[in-house]
Parts: sequence; structure tokens; C-alpha cells
Amino acid sequence: MLNEFKSFIARGNVMDLAVGVIIGGAFGLIVNSLVNDIVMPLVGVVFGGFDFSNYFIPLSANVTAQSLVEARKQGAVFAYGNFLTVVINFVILAWIIFLMVKGVNTMRKQLDRQEKSDAKAAPPPADVQLLTEIRDLLKAKSA
Repeated sequence: MLNEFKSFIARGNVMDLAVGVIIGGAFGLIVNSLVNDIVMPLVGVVFGGFDFSNYFIPLSANVTAQSLVEARKQGAVFAYGNFLTVVINFVILAWIIFLMVKGVNTMRKQLDRQEKSDAKAAPPPADVQLLTEIRDLLKAKSA
């Protein structure tokens, strides 16, 4: 069982997955910072200086605070501002991933075209040329 586990871990795709998860976590932190520190302040300026993170609707009469942190201490709140921030974060992340996949697909298509043109331009190996000549001679004799 231990040997099976070692061979499972040693496979390349498991290691690739581990690297992807680590890079994905770091990338998520970058996107969070982009949204919270750059995008949301700009959106707040456009909408009159509002801070989305403090948008909430109190669900209890006990909630009288003006900030979300304090309001949550007083009772239940519907924190739609935080939700908007997360949705914007998701849209930005999805857009970046889309652009990355699109770029990789474009590179693959270019490489495929280049490989096909290289394959067409390169003459066949000598043994293939010889077999082609033999085939053509046999066709000519039978005709």
C-alpha cells in the first residue's frame, strides 16, 4: 500500500495539480487585492465615494451600527455590499482565466499550423521516397 501511494504521488499529474493549487491560491490573493484595493475604490468614486464593503440591510431591530463589522456584532444583517465585491472579484478572475485560456489556445493553433507546414515542406525520408518510386513503377507497368 505504501508503494502504491509513493507511485501515485510520484506521477506527474499529481504534482502538476499541487503546483496548480498553490499558484491558484496565490493568484486568488492577487485578484482579491486588485478588487479590494484598486477596482472597488474606483467604483466607489464613480458612485459617489461609497464603500461597498459596508453596504448592508439590518435584519434585526437591534442593529443600529453604521459599519458592517459593528452591525454583525449587534445582530443579523444582509451584507449585499460584500457580496457585490465577491461577484466583481469572480468576474475579474473569470475574465483573466478566459484570456489566459484564449492565449494558450491561440499559441497551440499557431504551433499546429507551423508543425503542419514544416511537415509539408520537409521531404520524406529516403526509404519512403524509394517505396514511392517502386509503387509508381509498378503502377506504370500494370497500366
